[in-house]
Amino acid sequence: MRAIKNATWVVTVVFLSLATPYFVLAQASDPDSARIVVEDIGRFWEAFDRATPTFAPEAFEQLYLSKGSLGLQDFTKLRISSAEKLAETIRAHPKYYASIRTSTQRIEKMERGMRAAFYALKYLYPEAVFPDVYFVIGRMNSGGTTSERALLIGAEMYGKTPEMPVEELGDWHRQVLKPVEEVPHIVAHELVHYQQKYDASTPTLLAQSIKEGSADFIAELISGRHINAHVYEYANPREAKLWQEFKEKMLGKDFSGWYDSGPDGRPKDLGYWMGYKITEAFYRRAPNKREAIKQILEIADFEAFLQESGYAKKFGQ
Repeated sequence: MRAIKNATWVVTVVFLSLATPYFVLAQASDPDSARIVVEDIGRFWEAFDRATPTFAPEAFEQLYLSKGSLGLQDFTKLRISSAEKLAETIRAHPKYYASIRTSTQRIEKMERGMRAAFYALKYLYPEAVFPDVYFVIGRMNSGGTTSERALLIGAEMYGKTPEMPVEELGDWHRQVLKPVEEVPHIVAHELVHYQQKYDASTPTLLAQSIKEGSADFIAELISGRHINAHVYEYANPREAKLWQEFKEKMLGKDFSGWYDSGPDGRPKDLGYWMGYKITEAFYRRAPNKREAIKQILEIADFEAFLQESGYAKKFGQ
């Protein structure tokens, strides 16, 4: 198995103002212990070349999925489903897939940024653990997720370039596809999810939004950015109106309007933004920032967390 050689970087983390259950296995606490595994990318391109031009699923099954890493095995269960489904997606987007080869092949040279985020999280949250990170190519339905043993990144979602063919893409993909330079930020986001010690049973809209928004928030602290800039650009000028809408349904399990697209340019995943705003308010009020990070990652009562954040006071509530 080929993994990028680990190296140690001394990271000086300077924290300025903010202006500038996931089940965790017993993983190593050393940020250098996590492997950055890219071998599945090479296997995918071997299968892609063999399958062109008809993109028959047999090539993807024989040369990619059946030979895949542990990470690809997990990602197949969670997001790809089967070689037939993968081939179907590629046949619908052949120009886009062909265009991302160079971007995906650059990922193996991006370890430094990922490892820096690992060290920053270790500084903020000494209890952090560091699973292996697997880069795979899937069905354009997930930029990243976690399994019980790894972080899983869908590299095909990071192929945006000025020359990217757009004629095969719908509105959602045109919004969410990102350049490969943003890979360290999605790794940081999923790494935060891996640390969260939350009750995963039947989440409310509030719980789900804080879960995702806190991952954006801490990912921004440790990597410099979060993964949803287009959502925040839409939401920030509408903050008061969106809060009034959110609070009416936040204790229920109806996620409509917050994790799907809507009219008038309303983007998918506004719940991330709302959870970020609540987490940001909590962090700003906390006198001990490292203790605040621990509390954010170990929330037991999401309603109490919202109350302690003081976020509603911003609107006189």
